[in-house]
Amino acid sequence: MGRSRRTLPEELLLLALDPATGTTAQPQSLDLGLAGAQLVELALAGRIAPDGDRIAVVQPRPTGDPTLDCALELLRRRGAPVRAVHWIGGPRLGLRQIYLAHLERCGMVAAVAGQMCGVLPTTRYQATDNAVTREIRGRLDSAIRTGVPPDPRTAALAALAHAVGLGKHLYPGNEGRSSRSRLRDLIRHDPMGGLVAHAVMDVQNGAAAQPRRNPAPAGRQAGPGARPGAPEPARGVPMQPRRGAMARAVVH
Repeated sequence: MGRSRRTLPEELLLLALDPATGTTAQPQSLDLGLAGAQLVELALAGRIAPDGDRIAVVQPRPTGDPTLDCALELLRRRGAPVRAVHWIGGPRLGLRQIYLAHLERCGMVAAVAGQMCGVLPTTRYQATDNAVTREIRGRLDSAIRTGVPPDPRTAALAALAHAVGLGKHLYPGNEGRSSRSRLRDLIRHDPMGGLVAHAVMDVQNGAAAQPRRNPAPAGRQAGPGARPGAPEPARGVPMQPRRGAMARAVVH
């Protein structure tokens, strides 16, 4: 994977950045979305593939992106396919900050130091090239406006944006209601993006910790949209790499 192309986690984070305040919209759900975006990016690169509602590694060869390769290696170490909802809902340490720091190194955002309550040092992030964000946003707008099925990358981005609640950030107010509805509908155009987006929403709704009430009978295959009868144990949920303690608070 060449580094000339932005990854889905990077694009999702750029969409979430508020150009006026330097904060990120929907910070809690955005963390889940970034984990999900990693899965979609790895699938687009041919490294993983869906197996029902689980994720299986099909090609462990590194992509060349250190953050994605860390996620790929954690998935590989599992040995068996992992449920998307458990991967996304697993403990994550600083994934959003990792991507913000990466975008800063690439010159796509600039860190702006400040203070909270006049005491606590904070860091906000401003996009340095708004044309990049406009291009990303333009792809979503085009898919919404024209109704033409988007490419898998744009469809997955739309699905993730909807799943983490960016619809009201991107298309606010009553005038944006129809656009938010069409953004949600784009979820059907990419199976992997749809799987991950539904997993993100399930985690937010607490479904990851709840057993299925009506499991499929033994020996009978569940339908295409069904989930397995019982969730995996919480142990072994992959964790993102830990960074050193932050000296500044990041304002979300």
